[in-house]
Amino acid sequence: MKRYLIALDLDGTLLKEDKTISPFTKDIIHRAIDAGHLVVIATGRPYRASRMYYEELGLTTPIVNFNGAFVHHPRQPSWGVRHSPLPLSVVKDIVELGETYQIKNILAEVMDDVYFHEHDDVLLDIVRLGNPTVKIGDLRRSLGKDPTSVLVYTDDDHIERIQSHLANVYANVVHHRRWSEPWHVIEIIRHGVHKAAGLKQVADYFGIPRERVIAFGDEDNDLEMIDWAGLGVAMGNAIDPLKAVADDVAASNEEDGIGRYLRDVLRL
Repeated sequence: MKRYLIALDLDGTLLKEDKTISPFTKDIIHRAIDAGHLVVIATGRPYRASRMYYEELGLTTPIVNFNGAFVHHPRQPSWGVRHSPLPLSVVKDIVELGETYQIKNILAEVMDDVYFHEHDDVLLDIVRLGNPTVKIGDLRRSLGKDPTSVLVYTDDDHIERIQSHLANVYANVVHHRRWSEPWHVIEIIRHGVHKAAGLKQVADYFGIPRERVIAFGDEDNDLEMIDWAGLGVAMGNAIDPLKAVADDVAASNEEDGIGRYLRDVLRL
């Protein structure tokens, strides 16, 4: 039997809109694992906000968090940590640009520690899952380590200007993407870091060739992973650019897309 590595995005992909995994899809994933295949979560979420799904599925593999900026093995510490943070200097530069570009707030995450430039109830609600350590204060003084990820919170009128500035000034330093509506948030990670890079580390470790990697996703932070995987599958609810690069399209996250697809392809 040829063993496959199956990569699952969470929000909008594995998870239904109520943030649960359907019993059918969960059963198929367990069948895939029992058949000898490897299942990996690859998400933009930090580990603290994805751990519950890792444990619910009973996974024993590494996990890709922060869109590839943080990869580790929750059950095997000796596997090590693959951490690709941003240069601290970039964050401090962005703070300096706050007034010019109408930035409402900036938060930086160092693994599971969260640093807010200013108090913000809206953003606090976003990052509260998993009970992170939260510190609030000028990032130029409070942040002493290179951050795993940075979120820039602004309004709809200024997002394109900020992204244009990042592309022009930090093209070889950062990788950035805009969150989907209704959030006016730009997420920034290190240049060259994405889910495909994190997933490749896992595939190489297990000796799984690219052609035996099946990846599922729905948003623009899945583009590199879906394009890189031997079988990149966009969900039925995925954005059109992702469907354009995907090898195939499954049913939506509300229609057991992953479960139905794996059942048929792997004959489970």
